[in-house]
Amino acid sequence: MNELSFPWLECAVLIPLVAVPAVLRVRDPETALRRTLVASSLAFLCAVAASVDFGWSGGFDARAPWDPWSVLAGRDGMVIDGLSAPLLPLAALLYLLVVVATLRTKIRRFPFAWTLFSESALLALLGCRDPWGVIGLLAIQTIPPFFELRRRGRSTRVYTAHMLLFLGLLVGGWVMLDLEQSATEHSIWAIGMLIGAVVIRNGSIPVHCWMTDLFENASFATALLFVTPMAGAYAAVRLVLPVAPDWALRSIAVVSLGTSVYAAGMALVQRDARRFFAYLFLGNASLVLVGLEVATPISLAGGLCVWLSVCMSLTGFGLTLRAIESRTGRISLDRYHGLYDHMPRLATFFLLTGLASIGFPGTVGFVGAELLIEGVVGVYPIVGTLVVLAGALNGIAVLKAYFRLFTGTEHLASISLRARWPERVAVLALSVLILCGGLWPEPGVAWRYDAAQEIIARRRIRLAGSERHVVEAHRVPEHPASSIPVVPPTDRLRRVF
Repeated sequence: MNELSFPWLECAVLIPLVAVPAVLRVRDPETALRRTLVASSLAFLCAVAASVDFGWSGGFDARAPWDPWSVLAGRDGMVIDGLSAPLLPLAALLYLLVVVATLRTKIRRFPFAWTLFSESALLALLGCRDPWGVIGLLAIQTIPPFFELRRRGRSTRVYTAHMLLFLGLLVGGWVMLDLEQSATEHSIWAIGMLIGAVVIRNGSIPVHCWMTDLFENASFATALLFVTPMAGAYAAVRLVLPVAPDWALRSIAVVSLGTSVYAAGMALVQRDARRFFAYLFLGNASLVLVGLEVATPISLAGGLCVWLSVCMSLTGFGLTLRAIESRTGRISLDRYHGLYDHMPRLATFFLLTGLASIGFPGTVGFVGAELLIEGVVGVYPIVGTLVVLAGALNGIAVLKAYFRLFTGTEHLASISLRARWPERVAVLALSVLILCGGLWPEPGVAWRYDAAQEIIARRRIRLAGSERHVVEAHRVPEHPASSIPVVPPTDRLRRVF
C-alpha cells in the first residue's frame, strides 16, 4: 500500500469534528455560520488534496504516512482508493455548498454543530475500508437526523425503527460472517441479513417510508445531506459486493430495479414538493444499485458514474427547492405558481439539475447512464428496458414539476424573490461541475472504470479464496505493491470509448 505525502484525509475528518465545540459555544448565529463555513472550507480543501495526492501516488490505494490504527489493531485505518478518491471531495463540497446557500433568515434554525458532526462521520466513512469500522460509522451517521427530528418536535418512530432494524441486520450479518471465517461460501442467513440492511438503508421498497417521513419532518438541509451522499451504496460496495454470491447480487438488483420504476411512477403523482424530491431521489439512487450489483466492468463503471452524477445533480435540485421554500413556504405541485419572472436563475438551475439527474446529453449524467444501460442490457436485456423506462418516467416528472413551479400563471410578490449571492455561488459551482463533467467526461469515466476493475478483482479474490488463482486466471501482470490485476491505461480508455 502506498503512502500519502501528508495525512490529508485525517485532517479532513478531524477539522469539522474539532469545530463542533467552537460552534456550540457561541450563541450568535452569524458567528456560528462563519465558523461552520471556515471548517467546511478547510475540510473540502483537505479532501481535494487527499484525492490529488492519491492520484500522484499511482497505486490502487494509499494511506497516511502514519497510521496508528493499523499499528494498534492490525487493520487499515483511513485509506483512500479508486472508489473513495472522488467521493471524498464531492461529499465535502456538498456540505460546504449547503452551508453557503443557507440564508440569514434560516441560520437561527440551522443545526450547524450537527452538520459538522455529520460531515466528519461521512468523510470518515468514505475513508474507511475495515468492515467493522464501516458499520460503526454508519451507525454514527444515523444520530444527527434523530436529534433533528426531536428538536423539531416531530415523531421519530418511523425513522428510529428503520435505522435500528438496519443496524441490527448489519451487525448480525457481519457477526455471522466472522464466525464463518474459513468458509468459501457463506450461509444464506448471513448474506440475507446484509442484503436486508442495504435494502433498508437505501430506501428500497417496501422499506422506503422512512425516507419520505424524514423529508416531511426534518429540515430540508438535514434530510438532503443524509441521503444524497448515498452511504447505503457505499455499504453495499464495501460489505456486500466482496462476499455475496451472484444470486444475492441479482436479488439486490431486482429489488432496486422495482424500486426505481415504482419511485419514478410515484414522483409523477406527488402533490408535495418534498415527497416529489424523495421519490425522484429514490428512483435515481436505485439505478446506481442496479449497476453496482450486476457486477460487470461496464455496468459497475456506469453505476459509479451515475453515483457521482446523482450526488451532484440532486443536491443542486434539492438546494433549488430549498431556496424556493425559503421564500414561499412548503411547495404544492397541484397548482401552477408562475415563479420564473421572479427567480430566472433558480428556474434555469432547477431544469439543469433535474435533467442532469436523468442523464440528459451534455450533462455529467449522460455518459454514466449510457454505460449503465449498456452494461445491464448486455447481461439482462429486460432489465435494461426497465432502466430506460424508469429514466423516462423521471424525466417526465422533472418537466412536470418545472412547469408547475415556474410557468402557468403570473405570481405577484411584494418583495424581491431573486436568488441571493450565496445561492448564486452554490448554483454556479454545481452548474460548472455538471456541465464540465458532461462536455469532458473522459477523465472521470476512466477513473470510475479503474475503480470498477479494482472492485471486481477484489471480489473475485475474496470469493476464490486465493489471490494466485485469480491472477493466473486473468493472466495479466501484477502491480508490485498489490495483487490486483493491472490493465494499461490506454487499454482501459479504448474499452470504454
